[in-house]
Order: sequence, then structure tokens, then C-alpha cells
Amino acid sequence: MIDSGALDFRLLNDFQRDFPLCPAPFAELASRLGVGEARVLQGLEALRREGKVARVGAVFAPKRIGASTLAALAVPPEQLAAVAEAVNRFPEVNHNYEREHRYNLWFVVTAGSEGRLQAALGAIEQLAGQPLLRLPMLQEYHIDLGFALGGNSGATDRSVPPRQPLVPPQALDERERRLVSALQEGLPLFIRPFSVLASRIGCDEGEVLERIRRWCAEGIIKRFGVIVRHHELGYTANAMLVHDVPDGEVDEVGERLARAEGVNLCYRRPRVLPHWPYNLFCMIHGQARSEVTATIAGLRQRLGLANYAHEILFSLTRFKQSGARYA
Repeated sequence: MIDSGALDFRLLNDFQRDFPLCPAPFAELASRLGVGEARVLQGLEALRREGKVARVGAVFAPKRIGASTLAALAVPPEQLAAVAEAVNRFPEVNHNYEREHRYNLWFVVTAGSEGRLQAALGAIEQLAGQPLLRLPMLQEYHIDLGFALGGNSGATDRSVPPRQPLVPPQALDERERRLVSALQEGLPLFIRPFSVLASRIGCDEGEVLERIRRWCAEGIIKRFGVIVRHHELGYTANAMLVHDVPDGEVDEVGERLARAEGVNLCYRRPRVLPHWPYNLFCMIHGQARSEVTATIAGLRQRLGLANYAHEILFSLTRFKQSGARYA
């Protein structure tokens, strides 16, 4: 019989992706784990209450539905808490962090359309009383916010899917928009969760499952499974590593970074001269600042990045972390 600690680890570690898309997914998880379905549901609910699980459900690929951007503000330190609180009130803002830099407030803004995104950015800019750095993603090299809780050496390369050009967001019909809205909240922790979603949006369970499977196959859903909160799992140090790479080299360098273990996110964003000269971004998470610093030093040496100007922006305060809101 699996004990509660081992069960929690398996729930958190093993099912961040490849979640069973079937009418009774928690029964399927229980079968794989050798426990009763009630223990799986109770375990996930307890982990959610503890803050270790944000939700069970979909991570949508950036800009495949709706619109999104990274943005930053240079806020006087004495005003930072108040400005961060005001920014958090926008439902379009789903991540908001203080980072070590003159641009000290960094947040992600997501909306159902480009028009709504720009309206939210304009309102935030007006509230802050200063221009935003607007840094939409231009090219994805690697995005995977899963966390292997067993750890890894950080010194080996991994395979990543071939680089794909960004494509225009997919238009959704009304039923699909309702499904996206329902999925934003995560799966209900019930025996037949997809049936519950189907009743909420006015269709049958089979149609919900078919649409989710299709979105996964098309890459609109990046990952479907247990969405963990890295800070609560001990990954309390994270840094945004940025480089200034010549445009003719950035794809090759980005793909090398994307293959490096320890890199959770890697993408190209525009420079905003003269304020922001960097075009290649990646995120490194760890359990201690020294670990992240060592990982970055190793990456830069091993991948031959020493000739590129760079900065390391450690996060200091997490003001907001939630799922993206597309509807």
C-alpha cells in the first residue's frame, strides 16, 4: 500500500503531463497508482488547499488563442507595493513579479483578443503614469513549466520539438469559448469531471473530450495535467536570464539554450531601444539562489555565450501567480 507521502509525490511529479483524457480520469490515475479513486481525489484536493497544486487542467500555448505579452515597469521602490496591487486588480494580469533591475515590476497580460490586450495595457500604462515595456513573444524555442521533483544534473542536453513559426490565433466558436472559460478554472475534482464541464457549456461529455484531445494534438493546449506551484514545492529561486544576440544568430542560440536542462522557458522578444537591448529570454528555477547562479554560469560557459551582453534578473516578490484568462 502506497503511503501518503509517496502518493503526494507521484501525484505532483508523474501527472504534470500525459493526463488521461477519458471519462473517469481520476479512476485511471488510481489504477496506475494502485490505490482507490477516493484517495486520488482527496490527495489532489489536499495538495490544492496547501497551495502546491494550482489546478488540474490545461496550459494553453501562448498566442494560439487570444493574445498575450510580457510587460515591465520601472517603479520607484517606495511606490512598488501600491503599483503592484493596482496592476494585480486587472483580471488580464496572471503573473506579476518584482525583479532585481531598474525595470523592477514584470507581469504577463493575457486577453481574448489583441484589441482587449491593448486596451488593458493602455489602462495599466495610464494607471502607472509611465510607458510600459511591451515585449510580446516573437519566437518560442521552449516552454515547459513542469518540474521534475526528483531533480536533474542540469548538465545534459535534452531533445525539444523543432522550432515552429508563430501562427495567427485560432478563431473559436461560441461553444469553444465557453469550454476555454470552463477550463481556466481547472477540472472539478469529481468522478466524471468532463461530464461536469459538458453540462456547464451545453454539450455532451464526448464532445468536450474530443475538442480537448484535438487542441492537444494541434498544440493549442501545451500541456494537460497537474499544474503545480513551483514556489510551494521548494523552487523558491528563479531568474530571468536575458541576452543581446545578433538577429542573424538568435534562432541558433535560442535553440541551443532550449535544449539545455535547467531552462524552463526560452523565447525571443523584441528589443525596445534605447531602454531594453535584450532579445533572447530564458527562465531558470532552483531551490536556492546559489544553485540558479551556478546553473547560469555553467550554461553560459558550456554554450559559448560569453561574448553576448546579458543580465540576470532574480525575482524578489511574487505579487500574483494564476492561470491565464482568455475568456
